[in-house]
Amino acid sequence: MKPDDFPLIGAAVEAQSLVERYLAVRRRTENLAAPLSPEDQAAQSMPDASPTKWHRAHTTWFFETFLLTPFLPGYTVYDPAFGYLFNSYYEAVGPRQPRPQRGLLTRPSVVEVGAYRAFVDAAMTRLLSQAPTPEVLERLELGLAHEEQHQELILMDILHLFAQSPLDPAYRVAEPRRSGDAGPQRFLRFQGALVDVGAREAGFAFDNERPRHKAYVAPYQLADRLVTNGEWLAFMEAGGYRQVEFWLSDGWTLAQSEGWEAPAYWRREEAGWSTMTLEGRRPVDPNAPVLHVSYYEAAAYAAWSGHRLPTEAEWEAAATSVEGGALRQLYGHAWQWTSSAYAPYPGFRPGAGALGEYNGKFMVNQMTLRGGCLATPPGHSRPSYRNFFHAGSRWMFAGVRLAEDDRPPLPTPKNAFLDEVVAGLSGGQKSLPSKYFYDAEGSRLFEAICELPEYYLTRTETALLSKIAPEIAVLVPPDAALVEFGSGASAKTRILLDAAPQIAVYAPIDISPEALDSAARRLRSVYPRLVVTPLVEDFTRAIVLPDAAQGRAAVGFFPGSTIGNFAPAEAEALLGQARALLGEGSTFIVGADVAKDPNVLIPAYDDAQGVTAAFNRNILAHINRALGGSFELEAFAHRAVWNADDSRIEMHLESLRDQAVTIAGRSFPFRVGETIHTENSHKYRPEMFEAIAERAGWRVMRRWTSEDPAFAIYALTA
Repeated sequence: MKPDDFPLIGAAVEAQSLVERYLAVRRRTENLAAPLSPEDQAAQSMPDASPTKWHRAHTTWFFETFLLTPFLPGYTVYDPAFGYLFNSYYEAVGPRQPRPQRGLLTRPSVVEVGAYRAFVDAAMTRLLSQAPTPEVLERLELGLAHEEQHQELILMDILHLFAQSPLDPAYRVAEPRRSGDAGPQRFLRFQGALVDVGAREAGFAFDNERPRHKAYVAPYQLADRLVTNGEWLAFMEAGGYRQVEFWLSDGWTLAQSEGWEAPAYWRREEAGWSTMTLEGRRPVDPNAPVLHVSYYEAAAYAAWSGHRLPTEAEWEAAATSVEGGALRQLYGHAWQWTSSAYAPYPGFRPGAGALGEYNGKFMVNQMTLRGGCLATPPGHSRPSYRNFFHAGSRWMFAGVRLAEDDRPPLPTPKNAFLDEVVAGLSGGQKSLPSKYFYDAEGSRLFEAICELPEYYLTRTETALLSKIAPEIAVLVPPDAALVEFGSGASAKTRILLDAAPQIAVYAPIDISPEALDSAARRLRSVYPRLVVTPLVEDFTRAIVLPDAAQGRAAVGFFPGSTIGNFAPAEAEALLGQARALLGEGSTFIVGADVAKDPNVLIPAYDDAQGVTAAFNRNILAHINRALGGSFELEAFAHRAVWNADDSRIEMHLESLRDQAVTIAGRSFPFRVGETIHTENSHKYRPEMFEAIAERAGWRVMRRWTSEDPAFAIYALTA
């Protein structure tokens, strides 16, 4: 739960005037302090933290010192002593109370600090009701952003204070809320480029966000979400806090000296780990982002996981890119450690006077964080925002986003798979060639589909093939070569081999070497005299038969209604190419489904068990494995629809959200509801198929048709 989810702590206010905007920010500070007792507001838990009362007074002193005193005529400071008490680090302004001793300031009281704030607010209202000069407006923007920073510090510091108490008090009582499953961590690809880093000139930004400049980033990958508590627990259970090889030297020394074994605020309980939150002590939520880890811990986790932390240029370039729309949890969850030291940008010059001390003098011995956390005020952060802490600090809401160097497959003219995928996803209607369903896993899933009760095609064709096999065998010459197109597991082949023992050579053609090898081993064991000579090739492009098949009478075999995956013009071209491959006088046995009632067709392609859906999504997994794609399978839904105009079943994968996918360094955006057309299954009427075959140079010798659900097998001759 974020602080702004709590009652009395409103979201960012749309201010209608400078005064209203100023007062809205100031009210939010008071709302954040409201749940705290005077004793809570006065305590200081460590030198790096400050009492809430001090934060309230310091932000007030800032407006008094840098706006009211120089710009409001006749203004008199509320109490001259407050300049010493509530100056933070501005040397040019004068001496101050040492930071580690702010908790000793029992006076002024919480009530008097409230009166101080009201006094300054009234004066600021007078100042802003006049015609403010550009310098006043500039300092006002800085003052409001400064107060918002302290709003986050109030929550950080009070959580640290309450974590020291044996009572485990809650800042605010709220119902426990568990995070949903974050899903698998995906790495999104980003191209190497010369990128713009830093805030533009227009609009407010802190001085450390400028000047905007160029930086080169090599190709890299960035995790689409933050590391979770559950993943961090795996690091702990694997001995991550005890294995020096993952740690930077200073980090290892600090972790050992302070006895770190888990993130800050975690505690081992009988039932598992708990953590201190703004809602009190709660069981660690395994699905929530890990919080309160130092840079040293983040770097150790990254090394243990085989990744690294991003640079701040990588983080910003990703966050501002089109592809960055697929990144989750950029803001509002955790500040994200980068591997970049906090240093000035090229050309940085601190401003003149005391305000020039705001950031510049801290640009050493600290690390940069990006994003924004659950305590960051709404609208406060932005892509160019640079937070910074010492590498060993843990009390802020800091988490981890992983990165890694990118080594994508190089696109080459020989990588037909990549070329066809890129072409298909670059069109208006995105598509993928259906032949790439059939890697080893795709072939396995298709075999499972063939066993489904809804999938009538395999049962019907197998029964018909078994019935007519003797008639087909009569058409097979002695010592013939049986050439199967898209053989997969070669399950139906055995029907022909058993019926026609005169077949001497079997030449299966398929793009999956794993499926071919498996089928070849099985057939060699059953038919030891048969020469099995697989051809790893796209059967639509095969132009030469294997050596063992050449010089023999060829019989082509194309079962499964795979011909239906091709539109009529494509089917004609394929049949023509097959005629050229098999040669004059050859025979071609082709199975083709027949058009029928959609109530029979659609369940065959969208089964109740979801096997066809898994088969459809596996083409994305195939791309991920073979081409380094970043498809998240759960982000796409299987769809099967009947296109009556074209007499075909269409399979699509529908994007369930706006997202971007990278493949070999290229990015492809998807809108919610947009689909990838993965397969057609045309259902040809017999007269239509025969006309296509005849145009391709074949003559139809025989046609066998099953009973309903109708399926046809054709014997063609060249």
